[in-house]
Amino acid sequence: MAKREFDAAAGVHRTVPAVRLEDGAASAVSEQIAEETPVALVYNGVPHVVVMATPANLDDLALGFSLSEGVIASVAELGGLEIVPEKSGYTVYLSVPAERVAAIEQRRRNMTARTGCGLCGAQTIEQAMRDVPEVVFVEAVDRKAVANAMKQLPSLQVLNEATGAVHAAGWATTGGELKLVREDVGRHNALDKLIGALVAGNTDRAHGFIVVTSRASYEMVQKAAMAGVGLLAAVSAPTALAVRIARDAGLTLAGFTRGNRCVVYADRAHRLTTQENWKA
Repeated sequence: MAKREFDAAAGVHRTVPAVRLEDGAASAVSEQIAEETPVALVYNGVPHVVVMATPANLDDLALGFSLSEGVIASVAELGGLEIVPEKSGYTVYLSVPAERVAAIEQRRRNMTARTGCGLCGAQTIEQAMRDVPEVVFVEAVDRKAVANAMKQLPSLQVLNEATGAVHAAGWATTGGELKLVREDVGRHNALDKLIGALVAGNTDRAHGFIVVTSRASYEMVQKAAMAGVGLLAAVSAPTALAVRIARDAGLTLAGFTRGNRCVVYADRAHRLTTQENWKA
């Protein structure tokens, strides 16, 4: 079982007074509420995007976003990263090759991503529907390993246990042991944080898979494929576009991963199914 991780930095969650109405009675209570704050990502002094995120693991968020959104091609292109607290949020300053900043300015999105919105503000269809690299070699996974990883996930969602308001993305070995979990109010942010942590830790993404506590939208599939992950298992349903992108990229996509059940929507490489039982 993975170590329970929680970034206890100020502002991650706070206690607020509330009134609980139950069975016709009202009572004063104190509730733990997850925080969300603007986080600006600035590349070589050029503002690029503001995401609304839980203010924890912001270094992982910045690295994961930079990779999964194609701002940089590899962690080697990241020259430096500095997190600066602001009056109303955080600014993360990243140093990248000059040609990367030129590309950012050329396809300027100038977007503000709201909670639960991965690509809000993209100015063109091409920006939103970018090419996704094909996932090549990734180890096969037994369906019981996927079920086991998803079963472990709630016990490692420390912030969600306190607040009931955040998503999680977890990395598991092919044997189903959950090794790393990241949480955020936004499902895309949770996945970016996980990707950033995997890359920073030099984790071999060919030998494991990702589980998420959300639906599998097309952005989630894009981000997983960009990170070289071959299997994404979601607790809820995928969208039709997510399924098409997963099939095109050769990424294995499972939804409704609950208990011993899951529905496999894309598995061209037969990482989770067999040749005999795969018909799609």
